[in-house]
Amino acid sequence: MTVIDWLLDADPSIRWQVMSELQGESDEAVAAERARVATEGWGARLLALQDERGYWGGDEYGDDGDRRSVFWTLHLLRRLGLDPHAAPTRAAIDRVRDNVTWKYWDDLPFFHGEVEACINGGVLALAAYFGELGDGSDRLVGRLLDERLDDGGWNCEAPESTRSSFDSTLCVLEGLLALERVGGTSDPQTDAALRDARRSGEEYLLERGLFRRRSTGEPVNERYLNFAFPPYWFYDVLRALDYFREVGGTPDPRLAEPIDRLLAQRDDDGRWPAGTPWHGEVHFPVDAPEGEPSRWNTLRALRVLRWYESGSVEPG
Repeated sequence: MTVIDWLLDADPSIRWQVMSELQGESDEAVAAERARVATEGWGARLLALQDERGYWGGDEYGDDGDRRSVFWTLHLLRRLGLDPHAAPTRAAIDRVRDNVTWKYWDDLPFFHGEVEACINGGVLALAAYFGELGDGSDRLVGRLLDERLDDGGWNCEAPESTRSSFDSTLCVLEGLLALERVGGTSDPQTDAALRDARRSGEEYLLERGLFRRRSTGEPVNERYLNFAFPPYWFYDVLRALDYFREVGGTPDPRLAEPIDRLLAQRDDDGRWPAGTPWHGEVHFPVDAPEGEPSRWNTLRALRVLRWYESGSVEPG
């Protein structure tokens, strides 16, 4: 069995992404496979766990690292590639929009977000993906633009901390990119400001080689080289590389070392192992146990390498 065959012998959420991003299958074939995420496998199981009020796990975010909440379940569904237009998706999202609130933040509607940059970046990504942009996303955009720090990124601990966080910055960047991909806002000046903010956040990460301190060159945190799926709010180099792949264009030369770090984790059989899973209760696992071959890490790594190698220019 080849690595691609092994990847295809999986849940529809993995198969459609392999077909699209590694095999170049037709749009029709990809769409047909993607449609199965809402009715089969992990996607269907997650949708079935939503209660009549629109909640998963009885909570909008989840205390003590519980990942069975609305926020984390929707992010997992987004990463599975659940079709946002499918009827089961629309029914689930309508329930969230109409009923779920942030209980610690004046019962703001879910798609209006709360106060932490990393969470609000995530809510913006969800709103863009699931077609729930509006007054709530306008609120999020205003906050995120105001909260950008002088070094170009974001930190949920600001203003107490004046230095950006890798974790917060990537969460915000994912939200800004998702908004840009669906057309941005209705205001050209705001869209220009958002593009500038996204690029400054990217530069914050690139200046540090995606995992090093700019001041000393030392790794910021060893967990940045732990590739776990789903990533939740935790930063890691593979997640960052996958973000830059999604941005597209010619790969920045400063990604060379992170790519080497990615390659160093590949096993002899061409697959990547699962990392140490993050703490917290989950509905059910969607990746292999730690150290065993991971379809999610292998899929993400191969699509990053495909983009990087196709856009790399040999030094002259």
